[in-house]
Amino acid sequence: MLILSIDTSTRTGSVALLQDKDVLAEVSGNEETPYSTRLFRDLELLQCRAQFRMDQIDVFAVACGPGSFTGLRVGLTAVKAWAEVHCKPIAAISGLEAIAAQSKVLEDDSLGSPEIIAPFLDARRGQLFGSLYRLGQGNPVRLDLIVEESILSAEEFLELVKGNSLSAQPVLVSPTPDLLPATLVKQVLLGARMEAVSGILAPVIGRLGYDHANRGDLVDAMRLDANYVRRSDAETAWKDA
Repeated sequence: MLILSIDTSTRTGSVALLQDKDVLAEVSGNEETPYSTRLFRDLELLQCRAQFRMDQIDVFAVACGPGSFTGLRVGLTAVKAWAEVHCKPIAAISGLEAIAAQSKVLEDDSLGSPEIIAPFLDARRGQLFGSLYRLGQGNPVRLDLIVEESILSAEEFLELVKGNSLSAQPVLVSPTPDLLPATLVKQVLLGARMEAVSGILAPVIGRLGYDHANRGDLVDAMRLDANYVRRSDAETAWKDA
């Protein structure tokens, strides 16, 4: 199964080509320019590296949120167009699930099985995007979403994790763990483990897309939608007017 994976939800952004779960090539960047403006340039570079045509793709995997409004719209609109033109299905993947899926506890049994895996992302304005997962059953191990994506302060996020962690200590996972001050974590969640993971999400989104495809959990271009979590500034101003 040939999978083209796209993440435009963050400034870093990335694209990747996978054969099943094997990454054949990837392109990412850390430029000041928002990734949404670099998507097609990087896609062209990916095609040069991996020598593939868009009509050869079997599944498009894309980050559907949360994240940058403009970035998500650009990525989802592009994937909708490609899927429609080439009559191919789409795996819509949460960026927070892609962060949680990088936790070491999924690969290292010696670390134990935490009750909660809590991924979080910078939502700016002093807030975080966060959600909560439990380890599910199956091979590969599934992550079962137990608390939907939300936008919270650091204190609110930690209290949310605490309220859902009744026994084993949770694992907090993020590309930017410094968003949660160590003193605050110790105060609210003594014993919690913090993991720093990669912000280059396209390869992970592609692997999750492969799992979704094998479960038949796919959508078409018409049903693909973004999960913004937070209203845009324009919508907020209109609602409050």
